[in-house]
Amino acid sequence: MGFLPSSISMRRTCLGSEPVGPSEYSVGRTVMSSVVKDLHSNGVDVKKSETPLSNGNVHLANGTNPKPFKIFIGYDPKEVIAYEVCRYSLLKRSSIPLEITPIKQSELRQTGVYWRERGKLESTEFSFSRFLTPHLANYEGWAMFVDCDFLYLGDIKELMDMVDDKYALMCVQHDYTPKETTKMDGAVQTVYHRKNWSSMVLYNCGHPKNKALTPEVVNSESGAFLHRFMWLEDEEIGEVPFVWNFLMGHNKVVEGDHATFPKAIHYTLGGPWFKAWKDCEFGDLWLKELEECKKAKEKV
Repeated sequence: MGFLPSSISMRRTCLGSEPVGPSEYSVGRTVMSSVVKDLHSNGVDVKKSETPLSNGNVHLANGTNPKPFKIFIGYDPKEVIAYEVCRYSLLKRSSIPLEITPIKQSELRQTGVYWRERGKLESTEFSFSRFLTPHLANYEGWAMFVDCDFLYLGDIKELMDMVDDKYALMCVQHDYTPKETTKMDGAVQTVYHRKNWSSMVLYNCGHPKNKALTPEVVNSESGAFLHRFMWLEDEEIGEVPFVWNFLMGHNKVVEGDHATFPKAIHYTLGGPWFKAWKDCEFGDLWLKELEECKKAKEKV
């Protein structure tokens, strides 16, 4: 288990969760099947485009509210709970207005935006539909795509403050070659150049080069072309710190080095919503967030 600062370290107890110091951090062993069942029965389904939500009192100098930052989260019917927790963690910690939309393949097909057949190596329904993000944002402003298997521990405003208009997109540029042959619930683990770069991307949607990501291109181009960002030159791809796409089981926290503390944990191999991964690294943080998410939904 990696070391985490006391501000985000939690200990599981029979009465819930409580803050603990860094030296006391431990992995939770909570069995979540009943909680998962409750969340499903509590109305998990979400609308295609949700009402813009604001966290905090953020105003421009002229007194008007800024436009919500658009975030598109990959959605898969097998991982509804992961989507809900990812969304909740973003909203909970954001100090700027957010507009969060799930990328649902079924709805994209209904609207005629997505029509390609699913390949055998596609581990999720959003393996390719993620690249519709600039199109879905009307090729305007900055927008973010993120896989649903993320847990945000930092304020997304910190990430937004890093954007640079000279880039067509920005992401964590991992040097990652997985050792496992399978991931999540038995899906085939594929290995390719720029692995996991596309799992969280800040898109400069108005950049001329991103206008190449039309529905026709997204529905016809190869996985290599899309996931390696081959419509761009290398210098058009900006980099953000790895802590914003902290790969569980790969990236490490260095004690005393705050630059290594995760801002967003990526359960890329599988998270606690899968039985086989219920005891994974940082799993107790996700389980705590799930309980908070469930309680928040009950109050609505």
